[in-house]
Amino acid sequence: MTPKNELLFCALGGSGEIGMNVNLYGHAGKWLMVDCGITFADAAYPGIDVVLPDLAFIEERLDDLVGIVLTHGHEDHIGALPYLAEDLGVPLYATPFTAGLIRGKLEEEGIANRVKLRIVQPGKKIQVGPFGIDFVELSHSIPEPNALIIETPVGRVFHTGDWKLDPTPVIGKPSSPEQLSAIGDKGIDVLVCDSTNIFNAEASGSEASVRIGIAKAVASAKGRVLVTTFASNAARLHTLGEVARETGRKLCVTGRSLDRILKVARATGYLGDFPETVDPETAMRLPRNKVLIVATGGQGEPRAALARVADGSHTIKLEQGDAVIFSSKQIPGNEVAIGRIQNILAAKGVQMITERQAHVHVSGHPGRPELAQMYKWMRPKVLIPVHGEMRHMMEHARFGLSEGIPQAIVQGDGDIVRLLPGKAEKVGKAGVGRLVLDGDVILPADGSTINERRKLALNGQISVAVAIGRDGRMVGTPQVRVQGVPVEEDRAAFVEDAIDAAAEALKGGKRELDRRREDVRLAVRKIATRWTGKKPIVDVLVIQA
Repeated sequence: MTPKNELLFCALGGSGEIGMNVNLYGHAGKWLMVDCGITFADAAYPGIDVVLPDLAFIEERLDDLVGIVLTHGHEDHIGALPYLAEDLGVPLYATPFTAGLIRGKLEEEGIANRVKLRIVQPGKKIQVGPFGIDFVELSHSIPEPNALIIETPVGRVFHTGDWKLDPTPVIGKPSSPEQLSAIGDKGIDVLVCDSTNIFNAEASGSEASVRIGIAKAVASAKGRVLVTTFASNAARLHTLGEVARETGRKLCVTGRSLDRILKVARATGYLGDFPETVDPETAMRLPRNKVLIVATGGQGEPRAALARVADGSHTIKLEQGDAVIFSSKQIPGNEVAIGRIQNILAAKGVQMITERQAHVHVSGHPGRPELAQMYKWMRPKVLIPVHGEMRHMMEHARFGLSEGIPQAIVQGDGDIVRLLPGKAEKVGKAGVGRLVLDGDVILPADGSTINERRKLALNGQISVAVAIGRDGRMVGTPQVRVQGVPVEEDRAAFVEDAIDAAAEALKGGKRELDRRREDVRLAVRKIATRWTGKKPIVDVLVIQA
């Protein structure tokens, strides 16, 4: 489908899921991409950490793609760029802080000189192909979050990105109510809006309010205090720097992503008054009540600093009487991983403080009062919920209609929606999917490699090697190796049975080699199923002696 005298919208990720945000706008035969993010893998993708969007739909239309505009620097909005931007071959547009994060990623991949990265000053307007784009500063849990006014001859869209209302932000100066109201006065046809916190009846709250809760928790602690938070939350880092000063503790920051955020923040004019930090070795030599540690890993990530502190493999050590403050919200799906780390820490006698025990976190997404206020400012004709699972977007649509928005369309990844002119409606379907980053290789999320790995994880694997002479008879004894098959103490007996089954399957003369290999495979798998009730993968190597 080629957009002409109309404005189209299509999400290739981020609609019907949390994360992996990729949105397309189409007009006058051209496409504009807004954000290009990742999501993180779960147990369904063994051996995988990062999941990427499948951009086949727009890759088939690269001559018509005019650019990629980034709303802010979170991984679910920029994380796919190091792997996909070079092939897309169009300029990236971002404000200075976001551009700094992107540049670091491109440099790590060695492609910084092959991708055009254009810096847009906050609050400025650019023209990208047939799209006029105004960057509108809002509040979120990272510096320089931007909404976008996307303007074409057929109408105007307000694309919120991730946002909330914060009257007292610690970092940045978001748009005022007067500025946002003025945008609505000029006319907004469509509001494409964050759905994450639609079930929250209260506003998310100000970042400034967190300082009191964290300071109180730190001041009451007798031992070491470790605070884990999202690395990208530079405002929270500022707060922790202030708390360290107030409580007379030296600050130690540990984690690569935290180091990267600090570096980019300082280079772009933020965190200029952040206190001098000490390294982990120095922190461990300080009196226990004189150190405040900031670490990544509050979502249970196995390789992050907090997980290594918990299992004892990190320089930082915690013991009875120390405390860990989880200054972050539990992302749905991470409960088990977080609980595992908390249980390890609890066994050491470490006290844990979460947002349930104290006011140590506020969300970066809008609750219902903030959404209602945005509707009043923008007064759109159409609401398109994005950035949420289906339950979030359906509820967001209902809420928008109840607040007086004339029309709401719940779309999912791949739905092509004609926004303008006339009544908005779904008009087509784009192919969508997932890719995985496996080591240095990008693969289909449901391709043969990952499917084989799932089978291996579920059932185990058996290798069988047999030799056949020129007369077609077996030479020697089959060799059997077992991995992940539940035969534990009985392994030797099982292997003997598998050898016998392989030898028996080879009897019977000179059948075709492939046929004999398959006979051995089926015979050994049958033995495994009889022993264990499972059907492991059986690989057979036939050697002609």
